[in-house]
Amino acid sequence: MIIIAMKNIIEKLGFLAGGSRFRRIYEKMQADGDKAYKEAGLNFKSSWFPVYYVLSKSPRPQTVMEITDQIAFSHITVKNIVQELEREGLITITPNPEDRRSKLIALNKKGLALLEKLKPIWLSFTVALKKLLTSGHPDIINILRRIDTELKIQPLNERLRNPNKEALAIIDYKPSLKKHLYELAGYWLIGYLKGKLEDEEKFSLQNPDVAYVQQGGFLFYARYQDKIIGCVALKRLDEYAFELTQLCVDPKFQSLGAATKLIDRCISRCKENEAKELWLQTDSGVPQANKIFYKFGFTERKAPPSMKVLKRTEKALRLEL
Repeated sequence: MIIIAMKNIIEKLGFLAGGSRFRRIYEKMQADGDKAYKEAGLNFKSSWFPVYYVLSKSPRPQTVMEITDQIAFSHITVKNIVQELEREGLITITPNPEDRRSKLIALNKKGLALLEKLKPIWLSFTVALKKLLTSGHPDIINILRRIDTELKIQPLNERLRNPNKEALAIIDYKPSLKKHLYELAGYWLIGYLKGKLEDEEKFSLQNPDVAYVQQGGFLFYARYQDKIIGCVALKRLDEYAFELTQLCVDPKFQSLGAATKLIDRCISRCKENEAKELWLQTDSGVPQANKIFYKFGFTERKAPPSMKVLKRTEKALRLEL
């Protein structure tokens, strides 16, 4: 009865229980992972995985600080795991000739032998975890990355001190936002191309609902302080591919990271729709945008037949989802 009551309290707390939920999920997954290793006859703990994996991939011995930097764990957490691995006889710890304050850590013969037995179960874990995590959202890994990034930009305690600080929001299309695509992307394109818009572009900018939404695509807008400061469109190419187009952010607000968040939303929506590819067209006249695209992992590819290539396009970029 007490357990049920506590569960109901957590349910009612909503966002206030966010941290508790993350911890509960983490602890449950870790405990189940330990059971899986035991059932496979392997003396290994889930909590060891990040440190052990770094050591298995390192061409040379690592220090605690080097391991910490690669997995973003606290120094004390890595140190404790290293101590456990040493007690199990899986690693060798030697003095660091370049720094007497640190030690060099490497998998030993026993640790490398265990690695070969672990690889098959890690593949099974990958399949199982993908099914589990994507049951919450198909883009859950990037969502967690974005939360992590937001905490780095502004820690939770700072957010508590500034509760009324306006946050940048990415919102979906609604009829009242129709005009903003032309006001942002259209205005920029007309200036960039000296008014030489192609017919399809003119129609799309003035009729985004028909050109994108009614064709199975999507429109997103960046809102800041009750002002629409950015936009992007997702044009459907076929059942499993979209084209990212009309990405534009008001120059006065480009330091807020709106372009990155708009692209992030496009990727999430593609994954929600089981798309396998996200395409875009670009040219050398927008180097900053190209830099962002490459950072996301877009690579140059030959444009697919389903994508209508504009006359000014220098290259097509593709992101595998």
